Amino acid sequence: MAMPDTASLRMTPSRALRSELMRLARSPLVGLHLACGIAGGLACGDYFSVAAWDPAMGADAFAQLLGALMPLMAGIVCGIAVDAERACGRLANLTAVPSRALAVAAKLIALALAGGIALALALGVFGTVLAAAGRLALSPLHLASACAGILLGSLPVYALGLALALRFGRNVAIGAGAAGTLLAFFSVGGLAHGLMTGELTGANAGPLGLLPCSWPARLGSVAIEAAIAAERGFAEASAVRAQAAWLGAACAILSVVAAAALIAWFTRFEDRRHDG
Repeated sequence: MAMPDTASLRMTPSRALRSELMRLARSPLVGLHLACGIAGGLACGDYFSVAAWDPAMGADAFAQLLGALMPLMAGIVCGIAVDAERACGRLANLTAVPSRALAVAAKLIALALAGGIALALALGVFGTVLAAAGRLALSPLHLASACAGILLGSLPVYALGLALALRFGRNVAIGAGAAGTLLAFFSVGGLAHGLMTGELTGANAGPLGLLPCSWPARLGSVAIEAAIAAERGFAEASAVRAQAAWLGAACAILSVVAAAALIAWFTRFEDRRHDG
Protein backbone atom coordinates (compact mmCIF):
# COMPACT_ATOMS: atom_id res chain seq x y z
CA MET A 1 0.00 0.00 0.00
CA ALA A 2 1.38 3.38 -0.95
CA MET A 3 2.13 5.66 1.96
CA PRO A 4 0.55 9.13 1.91
CA ASP A 5 2.73 11.96 0.78
CA THR A 6 3.91 13.64 3.99
CA ALA A 7 4.35 16.93 2.15
CA SER A 8 0.63 16.95 1.35
CA LEU A 9 -0.16 16.54 5.06
CA ARG A 10 2.16 19.26 6.28
CA MET A 11 0.55 22.11 8.17
CA THR A 12 1.27 25.43 6.49
CA PRO A 13 0.05 28.97 7.23
CA SER A 14 -2.18 29.02 4.15
CA ARG A 15 -3.73 25.65 4.94
CA ALA A 16 -4.28 26.55 8.57
CA LEU A 17 -6.01 29.79 7.59
CA ARG A 18 -8.09 28.10 4.89
CA SER A 19 -9.25 25.47 7.38
CA GLU A 20 -10.14 28.16 9.91
CA LEU A 21 -12.06 30.20 7.35
CA MET A 22 -14.00 27.11 6.23
CA ARG A 23 -15.06 26.38 9.82
CA LEU A 24 -15.93 30.03 10.38
CA ALA A 25 -18.06 30.11 7.23
CA ARG A 26 -20.26 27.34 8.67
CA SER A 27 -20.69 29.00 12.05
CA PRO A 28 -23.39 31.42 13.26
CA LEU A 29 -20.70 34.10 13.52
CA VAL A 30 -21.02 34.84 9.80
CA GLY A 31 -24.68 35.77 10.14
CA LEU A 32 -23.94 37.79 13.28
CA HIS A 33 -21.28 39.84 11.49
CA LEU A 34 -23.43 40.42 8.42
CA ALA A 35 -26.50 41.39 10.45
CA CYS A 36 -24.58 43.79 12.69
CA GLY A 37 -22.80 45.44 9.79
CA ILE A 38 -25.88 45.95 7.63
CA ALA A 39 -28.18 46.94 10.49
CA GLY A 40 -25.70 49.43 11.93
CA GLY A 41 -25.03 51.04 8.58
CA LEU A 42 -28.71 51.32 7.71
CA ALA A 43 -29.82 52.68 11.07
CA CYS A 44 -27.14 55.35 11.34
CA GLY A 45 -27.21 56.15 7.63
CA ASP A 46 -30.98 56.71 7.73
CA TYR A 47 -30.64 58.95 10.78
CA PHE A 48 -27.87 61.18 9.43
CA SER A 49 -29.51 61.38 6.00
CA VAL A 50 -32.34 63.42 7.50
CA ALA A 51 -30.90 64.84 10.74
CA ALA A 52 -29.83 68.47 10.93
CA TRP A 53 -26.31 67.53 12.07
CA ASP A 54 -23.29 68.20 9.85
CA PRO A 55 -23.04 64.93 7.86
CA ALA A 56 -19.21 65.00 8.02
CA MET A 57 -19.31 65.17 11.80
CA GLY A 58 -22.02 62.50 11.68
CA ALA A 59 -19.60 60.22 9.84
CA ASP A 60 -17.00 60.97 12.52
CA ALA A 61 -19.49 60.04 15.25
CA PHE A 62 -20.39 56.82 13.44
CA ALA A 63 -16.73 55.85 13.09
CA GLN A 64 -16.23 56.49 16.81
CA LEU A 65 -19.30 54.41 17.62
CA LEU A 66 -18.07 51.46 15.56
CA GLY A 67 -14.56 51.71 16.99
CA ALA A 68 -15.72 52.02 20.58
CA LEU A 69 -17.90 48.92 20.19
CA MET A 70 -15.03 46.78 18.90
CA PRO A 71 -13.67 45.71 22.32
CA LEU A 72 -17.11 44.39 23.26
CA MET A 73 -17.68 42.79 19.86
CA ALA A 74 -14.24 41.17 19.95
CA GLY A 75 -14.98 39.76 23.41
CA ILE A 76 -18.32 38.35 22.25
CA VAL A 77 -16.96 36.88 19.02
CA CYS A 78 -13.85 35.38 20.61
CA GLY A 79 -15.93 33.93 23.42
CA ILE A 80 -18.41 32.32 21.03
CA ALA A 81 -15.63 31.00 18.78
CA VAL A 82 -13.73 29.40 21.67
CA ASP A 83 -16.95 27.92 23.09
CA ALA A 84 -17.60 26.32 19.69
CA GLU A 85 -14.09 24.87 19.65
CA ARG A 86 -14.60 23.37 23.10
CA ALA A 87 -17.97 21.92 22.11
CA CYS A 88 -16.46 20.32 19.00
CA GLY A 89 -13.73 18.46 20.87
CA ARG A 90 -12.22 20.38 23.75
CA LEU A 91 -10.08 22.64 21.54
CA ALA A 92 -8.70 19.70 19.52
CA ASN A 93 -8.65 21.86 16.38
CA LEU A 94 -6.24 24.20 18.14
CA THR A 95 -4.23 21.95 20.43
CA ALA A 96 -4.10 18.51 18.76
CA VAL A 97 -2.42 19.76 15.60
CA PRO A 98 1.17 19.75 14.34
CA SER A 99 1.56 23.48 15.09
CA ARG A 100 -0.38 25.23 17.80
CA ALA A 101 1.24 28.49 16.78
CA LEU A 102 -0.20 28.30 13.26
CA ALA A 103 -3.59 27.17 14.57
CA VAL A 104 -4.09 30.03 17.01
CA ALA A 105 -2.63 32.57 14.57
CA ALA A 106 -5.10 31.39 11.92
CA LYS A 107 -7.94 31.69 14.43
CA LEU A 108 -6.91 35.25 15.28
CA ILE A 109 -6.62 36.27 11.63
CA ALA A 110 -9.95 34.70 10.67
CA LEU A 111 -11.84 36.44 13.46
CA ALA A 112 -10.19 39.77 12.65
CA LEU A 113 -11.06 39.34 8.96
CA ALA A 114 -14.69 38.68 9.87
CA GLY A 115 -14.67 41.86 11.95
CA GLY A 116 -13.16 43.76 9.02
CA ILE A 117 -15.95 42.55 6.72
CA ALA A 118 -18.59 43.69 9.21
CA LEU A 119 -16.92 47.10 9.50
CA ALA A 120 -16.70 47.45 5.72
CA LEU A 121 -20.38 46.56 5.39
CA ALA A 122 -21.40 49.04 8.09
CA LEU A 123 -19.42 51.94 6.63
CA GLY A 124 -20.29 50.97 3.05
CA VAL A 125 -24.03 50.87 3.75
CA PHE A 126 -23.77 54.07 5.79
CA GLY A 127 -22.02 55.88 2.94
CA THR A 128 -24.43 54.52 0.34
CA VAL A 129 -27.48 55.72 2.27
CA LEU A 130 -25.96 59.19 2.71
CA ALA A 131 -24.97 59.35 -0.95
CA ALA A 132 -28.50 58.40 -2.03
CA ALA A 133 -29.81 61.26 0.10
CA GLY A 134 -27.23 63.67 -1.33
CA ARG A 135 -25.58 64.15 2.07
CA LEU A 136 -22.30 62.27 1.72
CA ALA A 137 -19.80 64.97 2.68
CA LEU A 138 -16.72 62.75 2.49
CA SER A 139 -15.27 60.59 -0.25
CA PRO A 140 -15.48 56.77 -0.17
CA LEU A 141 -11.71 56.81 0.38
CA HIS A 142 -12.18 58.56 3.71
CA LEU A 143 -14.70 55.94 4.83
CA ALA A 144 -12.36 53.17 3.65
CA SER A 145 -9.54 54.76 5.65
CA ALA A 146 -11.78 54.84 8.72
CA CYS A 147 -12.57 51.15 8.23
CA ALA A 148 -8.88 50.30 7.97
CA GLY A 149 -8.10 52.40 11.03
CA ILE A 150 -10.77 50.71 13.16
CA LEU A 151 -9.58 47.27 12.07
CA LEU A 152 -5.94 48.09 12.78
CA GLY A 153 -6.86 49.42 16.20
CA SER A 154 -8.86 46.26 16.90
CA LEU A 155 -6.07 43.74 16.32
CA PRO A 156 -4.59 43.93 19.86
CA VAL A 157 -8.14 43.77 21.24
CA TYR A 158 -8.83 40.56 19.32
CA ALA A 159 -5.59 39.01 20.60
CA LEU A 160 -6.53 39.86 24.19
CA GLY A 161 -10.12 38.66 23.75
CA LEU A 162 -8.97 35.34 22.33
CA ALA A 163 -6.47 34.81 25.16
CA LEU A 164 -9.08 35.62 27.81
CA ALA A 165 -11.65 33.33 26.22
CA LEU A 166 -9.17 30.47 26.06
CA ARG A 167 -7.90 30.90 29.59
CA PHE A 168 -10.95 32.07 31.53
CA GLY A 169 -13.96 31.49 29.29
CA ARG A 170 -16.56 33.46 27.37
CA ASN A 171 -17.94 35.55 30.23
CA VAL A 172 -14.57 37.01 31.23
CA ALA A 173 -13.78 37.87 27.61
CA ILE A 174 -17.13 39.63 27.21
CA GLY A 175 -16.81 41.42 30.55
CA ALA A 176 -13.35 42.73 29.66
CA GLY A 177 -14.65 43.81 26.26
CA ALA A 178 -17.57 45.67 27.85
CA ALA A 179 -15.16 47.53 30.15
CA GLY A 180 -12.99 48.40 27.16
CA THR A 181 -15.99 49.77 25.28
CA LEU A 182 -16.96 52.03 28.20
CA LEU A 183 -13.41 53.38 28.43
CA ALA A 184 -13.37 53.96 24.68
CA PHE A 185 -16.55 56.03 24.85
CA PHE A 186 -15.18 58.05 27.76
CA SER A 187 -11.93 58.67 25.86
CA VAL A 188 -13.76 60.76 23.26
CA GLY A 189 -15.98 62.53 25.76
CA GLY A 190 -18.95 60.22 25.40
CA LEU A 191 -21.17 59.18 22.53
CA ALA A 192 -21.67 61.99 19.98
CA HIS A 193 -19.78 64.57 22.06
CA GLY A 194 -17.88 65.77 19.00
CA LEU A 195 -21.07 65.81 16.96
CA MET A 196 -22.75 68.18 19.40
CA THR A 197 -19.74 70.43 20.07
CA GLY A 198 -17.99 70.39 16.71
CA GLU A 199 -14.74 69.32 18.38
CA LEU A 200 -12.37 66.82 16.78
CA THR A 201 -12.55 64.49 19.74
CA GLY A 202 -10.76 61.57 18.13
CA ALA A 203 -7.59 63.56 17.59
CA ASN A 204 -7.87 65.45 20.87
CA ALA A 205 -8.76 62.57 23.18
CA GLY A 206 -7.76 62.78 26.82
CA PRO A 207 -5.59 60.41 28.87
CA LEU A 208 -8.01 57.53 28.31
CA GLY A 209 -7.23 57.83 24.61
CA LEU A 210 -3.81 56.33 25.33
CA LEU A 211 -5.38 53.01 26.35
CA PRO A 212 -5.32 50.38 23.56
CA CYS A 213 -9.04 49.71 24.01
CA SER A 214 -9.64 53.29 22.81
CA TRP A 215 -7.49 52.96 19.69
CA PRO A 216 -10.12 51.48 17.36
CA ALA A 217 -12.39 54.48 17.99
CA ARG A 218 -9.56 56.97 17.69
CA LEU A 219 -7.95 55.48 14.58
CA GLY A 220 -11.29 55.31 12.79
CA SER A 221 -12.11 58.83 13.87
CA VAL A 222 -8.83 60.53 12.96
CA ALA A 223 -9.05 59.15 9.43
CA ILE A 224 -12.22 61.21 9.00
CA GLU A 225 -11.19 64.16 11.18
CA ALA A 226 -8.06 64.69 9.09
CA ALA A 227 -10.30 65.17 6.05
CA ILE A 228 -12.67 67.45 7.96
CA ALA A 229 -9.81 69.60 9.24
CA ALA A 230 -8.22 69.87 5.78
CA GLU A 231 -11.45 70.69 3.95
CA ARG A 232 -12.47 73.33 6.47
CA GLY A 233 -9.02 74.88 6.70
CA PHE A 234 -8.54 74.07 10.36
CA ALA A 235 -5.13 75.03 11.69
CA GLU A 236 -4.87 71.66 13.39
CA ALA A 237 -5.07 69.67 10.13
CA SER A 238 -1.38 68.79 10.26
CA ALA A 239 -1.68 67.91 13.94
CA VAL A 240 -4.54 65.52 13.22
CA ARG A 241 -2.50 63.81 10.51
CA ALA A 242 0.42 63.52 12.93
CA GLN A 243 -1.90 61.97 15.52
CA ALA A 244 -3.07 59.43 12.96
CA ALA A 245 0.52 58.58 11.98
CA TRP A 246 1.93 57.98 15.45
CA LEU A 247 -1.19 56.21 16.69
CA GLY A 248 -1.21 53.92 13.65
CA ALA A 249 2.48 53.12 14.10
CA ALA A 250 2.03 52.41 17.81
CA CYS A 251 -0.95 50.18 17.10
CA ALA A 252 0.91 48.24 14.40
CA ILE A 253 3.76 47.58 16.83
CA LEU A 254 1.38 46.56 19.61
CA SER A 255 -0.50 44.26 17.22
CA VAL A 256 2.69 42.36 16.39
CA VAL A 257 3.68 42.16 20.07
CA ALA A 258 0.19 41.02 21.14
CA ALA A 259 0.01 38.34 18.43
CA ALA A 260 3.50 37.09 19.29
CA ALA A 261 2.63 36.97 22.99
CA LEU A 262 -0.61 35.06 22.26
CA ILE A 263 1.24 32.52 20.11
CA ALA A 264 4.06 32.06 22.62
CA TRP A 265 1.60 31.58 25.47
CA PHE A 266 -0.67 29.21 23.56
CA THR A 267 2.14 26.82 22.65
CA ARG A 268 2.32 25.97 26.38
CA PHE A 269 -1.40 26.31 27.07
CA GLU A 270 -3.26 23.59 29.00
CA ASP A 271 -7.04 23.84 28.95
CA ARG A 272 -8.56 23.27 32.38
CA ARG A 273 -12.03 24.36 31.36
CA HIS A 274 -14.47 21.79 30.00
CA ASP A 275 -17.76 23.56 30.61
CA GLY A 276 -17.65 25.79 27.48
